[in-house]
Amino acid sequence: MIIFGIDPGIARVGWAVIQDDKGKQKALAYGCITTEQSALPENRLLSIHQMLCNLFKKYSPDCASIEDLFFATNAKTAMSVGQARGVILLTAAACGIPVVSYTPLAVKRTITGNGKAEKMQVQRMVTRILRLSQIPKPDDAADALALALTHAFSYKLRRSLQ
Repeated sequence: MIIFGIDPGIARVGWAVIQDDKGKQKALAYGCITTEQSALPENRLLSIHQMLCNLFKKYSPDCASIEDLFFATNAKTAMSVGQARGVILLTAAACGIPVVSYTPLAVKRTITGNGKAEKMQVQRMVTRILRLSQIPKPDDAADALALALTHAFSYKLRRSLQ
C-alpha cells in the first residue's frame, strides 16, 4: 500500500510518501510545498492544489493521511490552515484518493507510545522506524512521514481486528 502523509499549512505543506508492504514501511519520498508569503491567498491555495495534483499523479497513492486541525489560540492561523486543509481534501477527492484524518495526539501516541511526546521524540522515532540516516527536514516533512506511518499502523490494526 502506498500512503501519502500530509501536514497542512498555508506557507508550507509537508508531504511524504511511504510504502507499507506486509508490515514493513519504507519512505519513498518526502518534502515540502512552499508558497510565497507575498502572494494573494487564493494564489497560494491554487499553488498548493497544483503541486499536490502533480505529486498524486507521480506517486499514485492508495490513500492519504492528513492531520486534523488543532488551534487553541490563534484564530487567524487556524483560518488559513483550515483553508489549505480544505484545498487538500478537495484535491484528494478530485484525484479519487480516500483521506483519513488523525489528531496530533493520535500521531504522537501511535509513533512514540506517548500522546504528550515532544516533536523531537516523534522525529527520532520516524527516523528509526523508516531506517533513515538522519531526521527528515524540514519539520513539516517529518510530520507528514509521522502521519503516513500512523495510518500504516492504524490500518494494520483495523485489518487484524476484522
